[in-house]
Amino acid sequence: MGLFKHLVFLLSAPGISKHIQSMPSLADSYYARATELLASAREKNAAQLAALTPIVGQSIADGGVLHTFGSGHSEMIAREIIGRAGGLMPVTGLFDPGYGFSENIVGYGTRLAERHDHHYGLRAGETIIVISNSGKNASPIEVALYAKQKGLTVVGLTSLAMSTTAKTVHPGGKNLHAIADYTLDNLGVPGDAITEVTPGQFAGPTSTLIGCTLLNLLMMGVLEWLRDHNHSLPLVRSQNLPGGMEANIELSKKYRTRLSKLIG
Repeated sequence: MGLFKHLVFLLSAPGISKHIQSMPSLADSYYARATELLASAREKNAAQLAALTPIVGQSIADGGVLHTFGSGHSEMIAREIIGRAGGLMPVTGLFDPGYGFSENIVGYGTRLAERHDHHYGLRAGETIIVISNSGKNASPIEVALYAKQKGLTVVGLTSLAMSTTAKTVHPGGKNLHAIADYTLDNLGVPGDAITEVTPGQFAGPTSTLIGCTLLNLLMMGVLEWLRDHNHSLPLVRSQNLPGGMEANIELSKKYRTRLSKLIG
């Protein structure tokens, strides 16, 4: 029997065929593990989110804004809560025009923070969320250090599995979690991907899914705090609904010089 016919014979055997058919697809495996991690991340970060809620809430009640920064792909997470229908209006982003290409050039992150501070203001008593999956790159670390120097509360959103083990390139020697006042852990694995495609090769990242969810959980907590303490709710309304554009334009007047993305 030739090799090909032999393989066909083996694969058609009832036991093997049934085993292959019962194996989950890569998509099913990814979905099962990712949703499991998502639930675990909410539980693990509950205490940190609860502690942050009144800090961010009081700052916004006092007229302040929430700042976000993510370098490279993490910028997607930073943008998740900026100018978002159904989200808080006073959220502003510190953006890297180089899309993270220079994130490990020492001094570059400091310049980004200085530029943002000049245009929109980094004010004592406000909060900044700095996002870096690895927690080791220079730009997020420098943004965090600059913000701390200005008197902001610094929140690091990272994978502690990576941030606690990966050696930083920043000369200060500390990774993001060691600098931040509060740390949100996305429970990501080193390399971010969770699904084995072939032996030793993985796909299916989770940092964006879990990172964005953690930020939205924080936003819900802040809104609840504002509501329960009888403060106004500076919500962005969908401009696809009647009156949404007009409401956003009126609300944005209060924050017009502070927002990286003007609403309305």
